Amino acid sequence: MAKGQRGAPKLNQAKSFRGQRPQIVRGVEKKAFIPRERTLGGEQVEGRQAVKELLLAKNRRVKEIWLSDSVDRVGIVEEISELAFHQRVPIISVSRTKLDATAGSEGSQGIIAFAERLQETPLEELIKIRKGVKPFLILLDGVTDPYNLGAILRSAECAGVTGVILPEHRSVHVTPAATKSAAGAIEHLRFSMVPGVPAALQELSKAGVWSVGLDAEADQSIYQVTLYDQPVVLVFGAEGKGLAPLVRQRCDLLASIPQYGHIPSLNVSNAAALAMFEVARTRSSLDLPAEN
Repeated sequence: MAKGQRGAPKLNQAKSFRGQRPQIVRGVEKKAFIPRERTLGGEQVEGRQAVKELLLAKNRRVKEIWLSDSVDRVGIVEEISELAFHQRVPIISVSRTKLDATAGSEGSQGIIAFAERLQETPLEELIKIRKGVKPFLILLDGVTDPYNLGAILRSAECAGVTGVILPEHRSVHVTPAATKSAAGAIEHLRFSMVPGVPAALQELSKAGVWSVGLDAEADQSIYQVTLYDQPVVLVFGAEGKGLAPLVRQRCDLLASIPQYGHIPSLNVSNAAALAMFEVARTRSSLDLPAEN
C-alpha cells in the first residue's frame, strides 16, 4: 500500500464512515464501513473577488449566492449582482449572523457563493503539453493551512503554473478559507489529486518531468537551477517540517532560497511564490510561450 493511503477502518472509527452492509461479529451486529469520498472541494466560495471570478470564469454552475443584509450593493458587489442576474443565479439576502455562522473563513466580506465542486484533472493530462507550453506544475507535500494553500494558488495562477497536484490525505484541500485567500485563482487552475506524493513523483519522472524540491538545507539555490525551461514540477513541503524524507529522495534535485536575516525559514506560501516566479522569469527571458 502506498504511503498516505488509508487502510481498513477500525471499529472505533465507525462514525467517520458510511455503512455498507451489516455483518455479525462475536454475536453482535456490526456494520462494514467504506470511506467517504475524498473530494477536491471548492463548493463554498467566500470573498468578493473570489465570487466575482467564479461568475466571470463560468467553469462551473453556481447554485446561489448569500449576501449579508448589511452590505451595500455598490462597487464589486454591484458587479457581482449584475453577473448573477445575467446568469440566473439567485442572490439571497441573509442576516450577518447567519452568514458568519456558515462562513468557513475569517473574512467572508459578507458574501458566500455555493457552486458545483471543482473538477479534478487526471495527472496524465497535467503532464501533457498544452498550447505549446511545457508543463509547469506544483506539488504540495503535507501543506495543511488553508490560508497558505490559498496564497500559494493565487501566486501560482499569476506565475503561469499549468497544474496543481494535491495529496488525497494529510493535506488541506480547497476549503472556504482557501477560496477566500486564493481570491479567484482556483477558477483558472487545473488540479489533480494523488494517493501519495512519492508515487506521483515517480510517475512524473517517467513522463519526463523534472522535480525540484524546495529544501532549506540544499546547497544549490533556486537561482542556480538550469532546467526551468523543461517540463518541471516544484515540490513544496509542510509548514515547519518541510519535505518528507521519501519525497526528498524522490526529487531529481533540491534547491534552497538564499536568506540573509536571522529568522530560520520562510513561510511556505512566500517561499513558493519566490520559486514559482523564478521559473516564470526564466521562461520569460527565454521567450517561451505562456498558457493563457
